[in-house]
Amino acid sequence: MENDDPLIIVVDDDDAIRDAVANLLASVGIDAIGFGSPAEAEKASLPDRPGCFILDVRMPGASGLDFQRQLCTGPGRGKPVIFLTAHGDIPMSVQAMKAGAIDFLTKPFRDQTLLDAIQTAIARDCTQRRASWICNGHLERFSALTPREREVMQHVAMGRLNKQIAYDLGITEVTVKLHRSNVMRKMNLASASDLVRSWETIAPHLPRPADGRAVSDVPKIAARPPAPIGGRAAYAT
Repeated sequence: MENDDPLIIVVDDDDAIRDAVANLLASVGIDAIGFGSPAEAEKASLPDRPGCFILDVRMPGASGLDFQRQLCTGPGRGKPVIFLTAHGDIPMSVQAMKAGAIDFLTKPFRDQTLLDAIQTAIARDCTQRRASWICNGHLERFSALTPREREVMQHVAMGRLNKQIAYDLGITEVTVKLHRSNVMRKMNLASASDLVRSWETIAPHLPRPADGRAVSDVPKIAARPPAPIGGRAAYAT
């Protein structure tokens, strides 16, 4: 069974800090897992659960800031980050916040301040995961379209009329209407505005051919619906 309860990943070379954070989270019913360095965290097989990273800034080997940069391109891409440090300064905190950190807290930290930051991070991650799931649902349905149907969908989303699409693609207007009807059915769309929103959702994730034609390939996806904070929910695709 999948577990969608939040999981906080604490990366700090200070055992006492890791234990303190884990105990604090346990007191409010939130799971935590700790690592002594970014290298240890990288080697671990982390479960796909909502949550965030809590990183110490200064650690042996890669720093927390270095690890944050890695998270922007690695498996943990987009996962919110909270920094804890005993040595922070203003330029360092500005760098972390510009890179998307939720907060930059100085040790010793106030329990409630950290808990507030963690709740903000969990909420952001759940929102991101839900948006990703919705996008993947559109991509999955888009992959079922024929190349011509994808072209027609793109042209409709651009506001082109059926007769304009027919001229551009060298097909009859009746054929355009048929492809358009297939797009609406396969994409589970109820209106032209739904089609536009669907295209705007998936377009940033599709290759961009130089000639501007609709793509034939779709990124491989494997998604499951995330649950909201505090429980599980079933979603229909």
